[in-house]
Amino acid sequence: MASDGARRQFWKRSSHRLPGSIQHVYGAQHPPFDPLVHGTLIKTVPKTPTTPVKPKKVSTFQEFESNTSDAWDVGEDDDELLAMAAESLNTEVVMETANQVIQNHSRRQEQHRVPEERVCRDREQPEHFSNLPAGMGPDSRLVKSVSESHTSHSAEILSDATPLQRSQSLPYASTAPLGYGSDDKNVLGPPALTEREVYRLEKFRQLLAGPNTDLEELRKLSWSGIPKQVRPITWKLLSGYLPANVDRREGTLRRKQKEYFAFIDQYYDSRNDEAHQDTYRQIHIDIPRMSPETLILQPKVTEIFERILFIWAIRHPASGYVQGINDLVTPFFVVFICEHIEEEVENVDVSRVPAEVLRNIEADSYWCLSKLLDGIQDNYTFAQPGIQMKVRLLEELVSRIDEQVHRHLDQHEVKYLQFAFRWMNNLLMREMPLRCTVRLWDTYQSEPEGFSHFHLYVCAAFLMRWRKEILEEKDFQELLIFLQNLPTAHWGNEEVSVLLAEAYRLKFAFADAPNHYKK
Repeated sequence: MASDGARRQFWKRSSHRLPGSIQHVYGAQHPPFDPLVHGTLIKTVPKTPTTPVKPKKVSTFQEFESNTSDAWDVGEDDDELLAMAAESLNTEVVMETANQVIQNHSRRQEQHRVPEERVCRDREQPEHFSNLPAGMGPDSRLVKSVSESHTSHSAEILSDATPLQRSQSLPYASTAPLGYGSDDKNVLGPPALTEREVYRLEKFRQLLAGPNTDLEELRKLSWSGIPKQVRPITWKLLSGYLPANVDRREGTLRRKQKEYFAFIDQYYDSRNDEAHQDTYRQIHIDIPRMSPETLILQPKVTEIFERILFIWAIRHPASGYVQGINDLVTPFFVVFICEHIEEEVENVDVSRVPAEVLRNIEADSYWCLSKLLDGIQDNYTFAQPGIQMKVRLLEELVSRIDEQVHRHLDQHEVKYLQFAFRWMNNLLMREMPLRCTVRLWDTYQSEPEGFSHFHLYVCAAFLMRWRKEILEEKDFQELLIFLQNLPTAHWGNEEVSVLLAEAYRLKFAFADAPNHYKK
């Protein structure tokens, strides 16, 4: 009898630890137990009296069975649990509940945090960002409202916890398109400015707004690239076309534009004369070969380029027009017209640009081209001695930088003149996309003798960029085809920046030491 009592006391003492009993589990995958919601799961069970009671005359097993809710038993509790489980698997119910929770949470967070975050943002906003448009942060991105940010954040958590079908994904709030940035590589639309780019743009604007622009400081700032928004005025200053004094710029522009169109009235009608018809004919043939074709082949653009090139050739009889000069007009024209358009330059319809604006762009392009060619005019005089000399210097420089590459080209009888002549004649414009040329010219404009002297080191770095591919080619024809069709179509600002950094390193190492490393 004593043993029976001990058994009964054991089962009563350990009834909450019996195997098979259902216990509520709380955690990341289970919501807190709410008696109001889960009231059907709660059964009123009389408390076990603390005072000893007279044991009932039942068997030990019967008492154990009555105090145990086993998972394998079929009863009312199990039916309710199965029904709830089936209901919880309904995707529509899950989505509706999730949306309600997210919306309620977003409204509460918006009420509590919007005033607080506005105060913090106003306190932390730097002074030079105070003039940015409404809705723009320091990095020039559109700032989402707090409700949107919490909605997207909650949706991400929900998607991680419960995989949903694509067609049933949570709705999201649409945002306005982002503004233009400084990277021209993105075809679908330039990305937002980074915080560093906003800071650099502000520095440019402050420097350009002064009564007398510090050109030396402007060159230092422009070496690593010029923001698209201030590139036109910066190029005009760095090329020497515009004066540093702000008060003189407007008068200089009007005077130079008037002077250019006086040349048009004086010389352009002579293009069909016997003395000049060959020059005009060659210009007329070369322009359709330029890129981008969608821009150049527009009749208005073709006429502008013909006038610019013909007037320059007439006014510089020592060299006249030479193939290759036509390519050098394009970067100036593209940069200056981008100041007056919103779409990408490849998609612009020039006929919609006001005639007065086109006249100013034409005159500015002519004078900036003239300033550039004044520094490299020996490239285009008879027999082009400037290019011949630069190709020889490139060959000597490569032999000092990488003797293995130089010997490999020599063994396969590849002459530098066969591929590097075009590099010097067109300033690498035929070797990389137009966006890369514009970025390259940012640095050329800021370098002393950038188009003549620094360009040599850029060409050397450009050749070394393809060292591995060059050494893998074992045939003259394959080598020459590769060097004349280098795979740069995907290049952007990052690749050009690396190229310029390597060119600067080579210049620093070899420019002032002509006999260094020379055998």
